[in-house]
Amino acid sequence: MHLIQILLPLFDNEGRRFGPEPYRAIRDELSDRFGGLTAFSRAPAEGLWREGGESHRDDIVVYEVMAERLDEAWWRDYRVRLERLFRQEAIVVRAQTIRLL
Repeated sequence: MHLIQILLPLFDNEGRRFGPEPYRAIRDELSDRFGGLTAFSRAPAEGLWREGGESHRDDIVVYEVMAERLDEAWWRDYRVRLERLFRQEAIVVRAQTIRLL
């Protein structure tokens, strides 16, 4: 079993908040495809990183799905779609193997 996490920005690069529609569409698509989804969206997480000597910060929401099989090609294509949708250089999509207890 795999746990896939998607870290989505709440604001674009100019500081404008995204509306609810892209998140709703992603939630619906992933729920339909994987049979469920967990969204951590009540209190946004804070992403911090350094790049080129500069500090950066993002408010993010995290979506998680579990999948029996990890289709890496599909997830790479999906990440590219999300980067276009949110006008981002990179969106983090990460996966880990899990064992249900």
